[in-house]
Amino acid sequence: MSAVLELKDVHKSFGKTEIIKGISFDVKEGEIYGFLGANGAGKTTTIRMIVGLIKPTSGNIYINGYDVQKDFVKAISSVGCIVENPDMYLDFTGRENLNMFAKLYGNVKKERIDEVIEIIGLKDRIDDKVKKYSLGMKQRLGLGQALLPNPKLLILDEPTNGLDPIGIVDFRNIVRNLVKENNTAVFISSHILGEIEQLCDKVAFIDYGVIKSVELTNNLHLKDKEKIQLKVRHEDIERVKNILQDNSFVKNIETLEDKLILTTDKDCYSMLITVLSTRGIEILDINRAHGNLENRFMEIAKGGK
Repeated sequence: MSAVLELKDVHKSFGKTEIIKGISFDVKEGEIYGFLGANGAGKTTTIRMIVGLIKPTSGNIYINGYDVQKDFVKAISSVGCIVENPDMYLDFTGRENLNMFAKLYGNVKKERIDEVIEIIGLKDRIDDKVKKYSLGMKQRLGLGQALLPNPKLLILDEPTNGLDPIGIVDFRNIVRNLVKENNTAVFISSHILGEIEQLCDKVAFIDYGVIKSVELTNNLHLKDKEKIQLKVRHEDIERVKNILQDNSFVKNIETLEDKLILTTDKDCYSMLITVLSTRGIEILDINRAHGNLENRFMEIAKGGK
């Protein structure tokens, strides 16, 4: 697989303060690459350099072999980007928003717009005004905007901020299908450990502008089990226990204050959400209680290699 995105010894200073301290990595075709770090670690600065909003102090950034500084138009023409909550015209319909962005790209045909609407799953609501959309629908529309030019590289900066668990699963499935069908390279910046672990093939840990480690996520998963912390309404706790006891992937259920601690087979996070949502259970909060990625992140943050 060839590298779609490549950073070589990139530095960035603001005044006398060095923010990014010589980072190098590459993202290949069909790869979902996580960029993980605490707030202030350098994630957003790196993305701003990749998309040409700011210049590196030194080093080079290549997209599809084009230097972002020397051949910006050619480099950026194959990039789609969504940053947190994308800006939309709320009084326009979803379709009108996509049509407007398609004109800005300049070479997007109507057939491609229809194709994107199908990909993001908004066919039934695309002619409604965006102000009537849920946050999850707005995120899908933002992703659709990024997909209009059929990008070789998709950059997602905190793409699931504010989404409920079902919205996160839907978003994740869209990205996975995109990679599978189009061999797109995806670069995801996030501080949400569970989301990175679920979605990414590879993770770079950045801390104070330095990449501490790059690792495959399949080497970080628990051997055959994982623990999930679940919070539901107090009146639903016993019903949830009864529902989950009938599912073989749930091995143990413990109660801790107002939460349930579940021991499950690995890679059952999405399945758990689906089981509960289809039975009408409102999930107030859900996350991995003891994920290996979390342990590894904390180890690196405290100085481990």
